[in-house]
Amino acid sequence: MKSALPKVLQTLAGKPLLQHVLSTALDLQGKASKNGPIVVVGHGAADVKEFLANTSQTNPAFGKVSTALQAEQKGTGHALLQALPKLDIQEPTLVLYGDVPLTSKKTLSKLAKLADGVRGKDCALALLTQNLSNPTGYGRIVRDADGSVQEIVEEKDATLVQKAIQEINTGIMVLPTNSLKKWLKALRSSNAQGEYYLTDVIAMAVKDGVPIRTTQADDEFETVGVNSRDQLAALERVHQLNISQQLMDAGVSLADPARIDVRGTLVCGADVFIDVGCVFEGAVTLAAGTKIGPYCVVRNSAIGKGVAVHAYSHLDGAKVGNQSVIGPYARLRPGADLANDVHIGNFVEVKNSKIAANSKANHLAYVGDAIVGSRVNIGAGTITCNYDGVNKHQTIIEDDVFIGSDTQLVAPVRVGRGATLGAGTTLTKDAPPNQLTVSRAKQVSLQWQRPVKKVQKTAVKKVARKKVATKKSAPKSTKGKK
Repeated sequence: MKSALPKVLQTLAGKPLLQHVLSTALDLQGKASKNGPIVVVGHGAADVKEFLANTSQTNPAFGKVSTALQAEQKGTGHALLQALPKLDIQEPTLVLYGDVPLTSKKTLSKLAKLADGVRGKDCALALLTQNLSNPTGYGRIVRDADGSVQEIVEEKDATLVQKAIQEINTGIMVLPTNSLKKWLKALRSSNAQGEYYLTDVIAMAVKDGVPIRTTQADDEFETVGVNSRDQLAALERVHQLNISQQLMDAGVSLADPARIDVRGTLVCGADVFIDVGCVFEGAVTLAAGTKIGPYCVVRNSAIGKGVAVHAYSHLDGAKVGNQSVIGPYARLRPGADLANDVHIGNFVEVKNSKIAANSKANHLAYVGDAIVGSRVNIGAGTITCNYDGVNKHQTIIEDDVFIGSDTQLVAPVRVGRGATLGAGTTLTKDAPPNQLTVSRAKQVSLQWQRPVKKVQKTAVKKVARKKVATKKSAPKSTKGKK
């Protein structure tokens, strides 16, 4: 990956690869399970442990996740051996990979049922395989004449005949834990890579008479791992197209299914329209009939019915009421709470403020740490001066207030119901209700001459023309000639 960040912490759809895998595993285990997933850590172990600790603070389910250290990376079998002391020998063990993020709960449930695990007894060994047109780089599933799995051969150790096999090992498997303990201790590193392969336990299971069953995922992308940035980008697009399809199946209209990014959860009502280039992060809900214009970013926000969010608007931690109009180029920051039919126009920023129904700030305004009543008009260039350099202070604007353009409200301050603030006012004291409050210098007109641009003079040389007199010769006389 050519990164200081461990591969499993690289992000897909806004979440680390490992988080995708663990979320599926935890969902598969359910709340009744006492033992959570075990993450084998090696390269970047400190970063992975920090991620798990931080994630458990926001998602308590991750508190069940434990780790096992693989100090030296000696192969997949050696990795699982480090986790062995933490495994419940009476339960089957499901092996997943931190860089294979999109395996579905449906596929893993099918694999687990195939293993026929019974508490206290050995289960069958279940393998997730896949048929690929180009199996290069993967271990091959070797079967006998009856179709039974005999072994898995890694590509570096495979013969030409084995390399022609298209059924590959995904690495995902369910193993009988009691037998696994014995198999792992019997592993040897006599192979091309000098590693302890987990795949070698397949031949051991065959020798011990343990049934081996296989199944495949419905979609190939479920088994795709990430080893480079281009693979990560390709998987991102596959994942986003799948999300687009789910949205459209639910009744959402997308201007272009290939140009939307959902980096979290997006829940939409009927007849929602989303234009191109939009990014949704965290938990976002769009109620029925809402329209999102092009190139908007919406993060952890709830948007009501029939809302129009115009182009290039940025909503973060906002709540928007029904039939409101936002943007273009508007910014709603955390704590922005808008009631129904509120208009927030171009280059208007709202932060930690409640704005009641039918109010509007249509141009070039900042509303921060404020409570705004109903039917309020906030003129262009108006700002609430909420910060004194140390603390934040609140501005209260009551119902039916009209605020003229280029007004500064120096908090803490209150504008009474029905008040009007004249354009250019700097309000430092409460404005009484139903009155006009003006704070500006007296207008003066003076006789005045506008400056004229000075022209730089340049010397001009005059060249005198010399007059030259020309003498005309008189015609010769013809007198006396014959």
